[in-house]
Amino acid sequence: MHKIEFMKPLILITNDDGITSKGISVLVEVMQKIGEVVVVAPDSPNSGMGHAITVDATLHIKKSNIFKGVEAYECSGTPADCVKLAKHHFLKGRKIDLVVSGINHGMNASISVIYSGTMSAAIEAAIEDIPSIGFSLNDFKYDADFEHTKKYIKKIALKALSNGIPKNTALNVNFPAKQAEPIKGIKVCRQNNGFWLEEFDSRKDPHGRPYFWMGGGFVNREPENQENDIWAIENNYVSIVPCHYDMTHYQAIKELKKWKI
Repeated sequence: MHKIEFMKPLILITNDDGITSKGISVLVEVMQKIGEVVVVAPDSPNSGMGHAITVDATLHIKKSNIFKGVEAYECSGTPADCVKLAKHHFLKGRKIDLVVSGINHGMNASISVIYSGTMSAAIEAAIEDIPSIGFSLNDFKYDADFEHTKKYIKKIALKALSNGIPKNTALNVNFPAKQAEPIKGIKVCRQNNGFWLEEFDSRKDPHGRPYFWMGGGFVNREPENQENDIWAIENNYVSIVPCHYDMTHYQAIKELKKWKI
């Protein structure tokens, strides 16, 4: 378990919606009340980027003054790139006490964690042995209201710093959209068993060349189960799912060994 050793922790902030998004500004506001903040975030939206890293192109970095009193950099790379650059360049030799990613405009529950740039940044930090949390709000609107998330973000971050997060684990935290009724509480739960059912709208440009728009919707395989993140969010709870990057299906190992390959 990782535990905070200093009075003022060093907190790295990143996201996938870009450094100018409303969500990251809220995260910076809250984290400034907890510790020393450094921001390294994409210079443009990287939603759905997953855990992509830049290996065949240069990375460009520019210092940003977007956050008053905060050391900040905008990066041409992906959310995972941002964590790598921060760890091995900007903050090289310093102990990062916590990485927080978000607040994402849109939910990252269930299988969405696989596609999420927000959560991939948090998982990259976990790979680097840094405690990390990804925050997302179930509201895609540009002017989404984040006010109801602030006290929970602070509470969860402080608990993570004082109690520690299990080694190589990233917390996936999702908030319901702002409602008339206050949030009911926090549920530590598992990932919902669901998937995205894609539909492709085929069209042609003025030159007759085909192109596609991807659409579709989410399919919940367990709508009545109250132990998962989708149920928690839909019922006005904050969900916390501990995520691990080891994707081994351990039970399947026994089955595959029976193949006697």
